[in-house]
Amino acid sequence: MHGNATAQFSKATMLSVASGLPSAVTTSEQLQDQLADVLDRLRLPRTLLQRVAGVVERRTWAAGEDMYTGTIDAANRTMSQAEVSADQIDLIINTSVSRPHLEPAVATRLHHGLGLPSTALNFDVTNACLGFVNGMSLAASMIETGQIRHALVVAGENAADVHAATIARLRSGNPDRDELMQEFATLTLGSGAAAAVLGAADDHPEGHRLLGGVTRAATQFHELCVGSTDGMFTDATGLLKGGLELVVAAWHEAEPEWHWSQADRFVTHQVSRTHTDAITQAINLDPAKVPITYPTLGNVGPASLPITLAAEQDSLRSGDRVVLMGVGSGLNTALMELVW
Repeated sequence: MHGNATAQFSKATMLSVASGLPSAVTTSEQLQDQLADVLDRLRLPRTLLQRVAGVVERRTWAAGEDMYTGTIDAANRTMSQAEVSADQIDLIINTSVSRPHLEPAVATRLHHGLGLPSTALNFDVTNACLGFVNGMSLAASMIETGQIRHALVVAGENAADVHAATIARLRSGNPDRDELMQEFATLTLGSGAAAAVLGAADDHPEGHRLLGGVTRAATQFHELCVGSTDGMFTDATGLLKGGLELVVAAWHEAEPEWHWSQADRFVTHQVSRTHTDAITQAINLDPAKVPITYPTLGNVGPASLPITLAAEQDSLRSGDRVVLMGVGSGLNTALMELVW
């Protein structure tokens, strides 16, 4: 059966969202300088990342920082903004792609670092770059059923190690153009963290109501982008085509019910200029309503969307309709609406 899966919420709100950005910056020029010999041999410009992806720089965790400290910082600040204390949190869901080990769940370390109560559920949900939106939907569903009152959804990403591994592999080998371009997307990745507090609407009438949204799968494309700690290998053309078809199909099926074309802001997962422009044009969005962070932050995986939302929040007014839009390797898409 083909079509969208739909979820609707009436009792869940997002109370706050915050980003945790590393203090160091790595420019695309720096990464490309390390690959100068390879790019020159293949007669490719040393400005490939800027020209093709639109990524000028990205953040990197400096000494004394890492994905854990960044995520804990973002979580503490978003709890402070929401005026929700650690002992009120009933659930923490970590949604990051980055993970230094297979077990235990990254959420366990964050649970401890935040001083959450022993009653707080803690686990990881991973779904490539869609993890954060999926985590929000899961937390909202648990609020709807009365299992919990407050949830933390978090993500922390570290791109430095995969950058180093990719550059070392490309320099030590003898890649042709196709082989280099398969790993090109890895160099657009950035490091960073984000956190959001969700709560029950009857406790927090001031919150931003989560109305729900749709998801849609096209898992026949599960081999187009495959990543690990060693690197990320991508069929960029196939991924763009498959992802675009998936989003357009989900959008057009949802539009008669949700009327998202009339929304005030569209916060998308940040991949590159090519992907953002393609989706904006395909479903006829006003570019002024589609904020971007990829030029200075790159693709921060599942943290990209909430980082962009956090950057936009001061410009949003009460009653604004905000549509969160993402595509994740696999392929899956999710579109979720909240009312500011």
